[in-house]
Amino acid sequence: MNAENLQRLERIEAHIAHLEHQVEQLNGVVVEQGRLVEHLKKQMQRQSAVLETMELERIKANNPRPPHH
Repeated sequence: MNAENLQRLERIEAHIAHLEHQVEQLNGVVVEQGRLVEHLKKQMQRQSAVLETMELERIKANNPRPPHH
């Protein structure tokens, strides 16, 4: 292998190593964002349940049962 090809190969290997490092970093970000999305989904579901309960209680309070019940 001549010197020029060896230099090209070394540059290519360096670029590949850099890209692999970036992919690992991006994967870490994606995994963390996935965890955050799941946490936010659960939090939103809890808040929706609380709001639904509050709304049902408000409806019950505004619509008392007729006297014959």
